[in-house]
Amino acid sequence: MELSGKIINQLQEVSGNSKSGNAWRKQEFIVETGGQYPKKVCVALWGDKIDQFALKVGEQVTLGIDVESREYNGRWYTEVKAYKVDRAGSSNGPGTSMPEVDSFYSESEEDKLPF
Repeated sequence: MELSGKIINQLQEVSGNSKSGNAWRKQEFIVETGGQYPKKVCVALWGDKIDQFALKVGEQVTLGIDVESREYNGRWYTEVKAYKVDRAGSSNGPGTSMPEVDSFYSESEEDKLPF
């Protein structure tokens, strides 16, 4: 699933230890969608993705997201997690996806394998 919009706010990073003793980090960002009726969506980055994507307020982005809900004490909680970031107008900087390739076929002699 994808979500496109502008990052309008960056919340404080939070961290802690899980029951198994592993350390975790999470940072949330508020993304405002475009269109006639813009929506605000809170999106979380976990662990190394915080540094890898290095999102900044004011950036126009398209995020690859997962939406997950879980139950705790009879209430349901939903989280939107980003796993991919495409920045508008950038070309393969940190945290961006690779360009699409039309074909792997080449007629060049130097590209041919010897077998």
